[in-house]
Amino acid sequence: MHICKDKSSVDTLHCPGDYGYITVGNNAKLKVEDIRSGFRRGNELKTLELILQGEKDKKNNCRWIDCSVSAGYFVADLGMLLWIYPSLGGIEYVIHHILAEVAVAYAMFSGEGQVYTFMVLISEVTTPEINMRWFLLTIGLKKSNAYIINGFLIFFAWLVARILLFVYLFYHVYLHYDQVLKMHAFGLYLVFVVPSVLAIMNLAWFGKILKSLKKTLSKQQR
Repeated sequence: MHICKDKSSVDTLHCPGDYGYITVGNNAKLKVEDIRSGFRRGNELKTLELILQGEKDKKNNCRWIDCSVSAGYFVADLGMLLWIYPSLGGIEYVIHHILAEVAVAYAMFSGEGQVYTFMVLISEVTTPEINMRWFLLTIGLKKSNAYIINGFLIFFAWLVARILLFVYLFYHVYLHYDQVLKMHAFGLYLVFVVPSVLAIMNLAWFGKILKSLKKTLSKQQR
């Protein structure tokens, strides 16, 4: 990136943060607004890179590995759901996993929308708490303190990772809407459809979590 109309006889100053290069003529003065403009343009280009392309060599970076592991997880979990359906969950779980799998696979192979894919994947931090709740129920510790603590953990983790984080995701899409529109049609469709459907499911499940927590606390008070 060059911020200079006259590219002849220039000195080059590298901006920190790998935002690019600002070139200044030998007889020109480096202005503060030029530096700010360089950082601003660099940030916009970095955001556009995260939304559109990711890294050029996707197979040799951590993003590819993260997406691959996530895709494998959803395939395995979906297989378990279908194998003993509906013991582990109803149709809403199947829809959730299919949407997540399609979104992760698209981000992995196309490189588009990876920043939003990873935002959604962060919501899976609630999975260990949900699994622990199942174990506590299975071994008959529904009335234990561990079960109550687990309920609070699920509540707060769900609130942060599956409610507030999705609010930020939609806000991020709003801020960079012009850049999001540069995605391919299918990727653009996924950006709007997948988070919206998952957000509705998360709100419905959050209502059940809140209701269950209130019920457990009322029983303990008795």
